[in-house]
Amino acid sequence: MTSEFDFAGREVDFAGRRTSLSRRSLLRYSALAGVALGGAGLLAACGSAADDSSNGSTADGSKFGTVAVQLSWLKNIEFAGEYFADSKGYFKEAGFGSVNLIAGGAASTSVEAGLDTGKIWLGLSAPQTTAKAVLEGLPGKIIGTTYQKNPFAIVSSAAKPIKNPEDMRGRKIGVQDTNQLIFKALLTANGLKPSDVVIVPAQYDPTPLANGEVDGWVSYVTNEPITLTAKGFANTHFLFADYNLPLVAETLTVKQSTIDKEREKLKAFLVAEIKGWKDAVADPAESARLAVEVYGKDQKLDLAEQTKEAVAQNDLVTSADATANGLLTMTDKLIEQNITALRAADLDIKAEQLFDLSVLREVYAENPGLKA
Repeated sequence: MTSEFDFAGREVDFAGRRTSLSRRSLLRYSALAGVALGGAGLLAACGSAADDSSNGSTADGSKFGTVAVQLSWLKNIEFAGEYFADSKGYFKEAGFGSVNLIAGGAASTSVEAGLDTGKIWLGLSAPQTTAKAVLEGLPGKIIGTTYQKNPFAIVSSAAKPIKNPEDMRGRKIGVQDTNQLIFKALLTANGLKPSDVVIVPAQYDPTPLANGEVDGWVSYVTNEPITLTAKGFANTHFLFADYNLPLVAETLTVKQSTIDKEREKLKAFLVAEIKGWKDAVADPAESARLAVEVYGKDQKLDLAEQTKEAVAQNDLVTSADATANGLLTMTDKLIEQNITALRAADLDIKAEQLFDLSVLREVYAENPGLKA
């Protein structure tokens, strides 16, 4: 087995791919890689900044105009809620002329750098990535989360399973360079030291696991385990989130000025997002079709695989608390758990510095039917 297990860079953005960069480096990288946003994305972002939506007047005649939203990765199943919100017209109903969904990925600038330079209005990121940027000076906040659980996992062979962190002791674990931070945070959170395991530098293709060169592999629960199974490699896994590292993921991140000056616009966007994600959770098959045939058509995705990933993704998007309080929400307890988990990754930040769920709470207070 060789290139058939090519998953290059899957965990990049969620691992905080650029967290090793200084704020100045982030901005320089943004300037160099900004072309990855594409001409239309850049125009949309610039256009949204110029729109005068405060008095209902925009260039396209809509209430809020066009905004640029950067996804955390390439256009696959992970953004099914956004696809539904766009394709079903929820964004337009909310008052937007259009919402430009910009793909992320290894060649793109980070969400945080995009926000900092004004190239995007909102982005999907992760607490560990945003926390580092905020500590370095970005005036940004997380206003909601798509995934209630971070999808990071350790996948292993079913014949030689690693069922929990303790089982990693003395075993060879393939860890990508950009995932060292979060892996070591997992160790710290479970009373282990890097010397307790054999960390094997790895890329993103899990062939070494399939070949038996390593015992475990840092992976994404909605990706590698499913694809490895499809290739005939029986495997098992455990989630970081279930072992003292309950970070959320696919977090909705904006600048503080957006919360302060564009609150109604932000609330309108969140209404559309919630509707989109309710549809996505209810219909994994259609989620996969939209990813494969429409939004991610150029990715040549496999429909059967994307459907399985959509089903697996629902377990991360939904939870007892999300059912009670609404999709995208975070309880105060979950926020504090994230702050504690970030400390395990050497990111000492206060909840009020990183999270502001007040806008989302207002949305549900004003639209109680969205919880149904």
